[in-house]
Amino acid sequence: MAPLPALRVCVLVSFSAFVTLSLGFGLPALLNVATGLLGVPGASVSECVVVCYFLLVLYVATPRIPRGVVKATGKAVFITGCDSDFGLALAEHLHKLGFTVFAGCLLKDKGGEGAKVLEEFHSERMKVVQLNVCSDEQVDSAARFVRDNLEDSERGLWALVNNAGVSTFGGVEFTSMEAYKEVSEVNLWGTIRVTKALLPLIRRAKGRVVNVSGLYGRMGNIAQSPVCVSKYGVEAFSDCLRYEMKSWGIKVCIVEPGNFAAAAGILSRDVLFNTANKLWAEASRDIREDYGKARFDQIMALMRSQCKGGQKDPSPVLDDIADAVASKRPYIRYNNMEPHWWIRLQLMTHLPAALSDLLYF
Repeated sequence: MAPLPALRVCVLVSFSAFVTLSLGFGLPALLNVATGLLGVPGASVSECVVVCYFLLVLYVATPRIPRGVVKATGKAVFITGCDSDFGLALAEHLHKLGFTVFAGCLLKDKGGEGAKVLEEFHSERMKVVQLNVCSDEQVDSAARFVRDNLEDSERGLWALVNNAGVSTFGGVEFTSMEAYKEVSEVNLWGTIRVTKALLPLIRRAKGRVVNVSGLYGRMGNIAQSPVCVSKYGVEAFSDCLRYEMKSWGIKVCIVEPGNFAAAAGILSRDVLFNTANKLWAEASRDIREDYGKARFDQIMALMRSQCKGGQKDPSPVLDDIADAVASKRPYIRYNNMEPHWWIRLQLMTHLPAALSDLLYF
């Protein structure tokens, strides 16, 4: 039997050849049949290929089609997780667009740097709120603060951006139940808790809920199950909420960034190193013996590579969230990720699992 890497290469090459042949022969034939049914003279194979390639390039190169922009004046947005670099930048970005921003900060009461930066705006449109999304009391208190400080409470809250999130990594056998619960408590239950508290105000405004999910809300990966479990839940919650809120005129959008770990400041080099050491030290003797340090280190090296190779500039995701907040007709899902991750996502969600498993695992 061929080694797994060699087998994977063979499968990828074979798959590429299959796609190439399908596009070269099958697609033009199908286009000829379609044009014939429409009463259009049949086109040659070369012409079909050129037309398809032109449409593909046009699709990739065409900027986002304008779908109308709401007036930001008088509209308020609540954002969770504004302590971090990413959440902080998001609060500043939406404030710059003219929205009144309620910025939820976990460390406001402890003199957190993010809260200090936002408070130094000294703007009536920037209001910093103490918020731990895991606390029912703090979430209810934040909802009351929003209601009491809206310019017009009867007009409600225009948008909620559930941005707060945490991340960790580790194989299933190395990850404790406490770690699974801690990640889901913030990413999933925090999203649900804040949304339920603010929905009455959002209904008044016929506004929208914007949930930040991610690449791992749509596909799994090795050593990422804690995040995948929580983000899959965010995707399911968002879909169900969208169905229920349609009759109220409320939009529910899901923003799915790719690998922005470096931009979000979630998994720094020190965090990766310390977490890896903790996972190995706390694993049982049997697990350490069965896996071996070499295999464990190989998986950790893959994690470091993924975090190091991620996108550094958060502005594309900020633009996506701003579009979801400000567009009259926002998209249901926003995918902003590197091309190889986008291709992988499409293959893993559309191919039979046996094939996608063979390609990537």
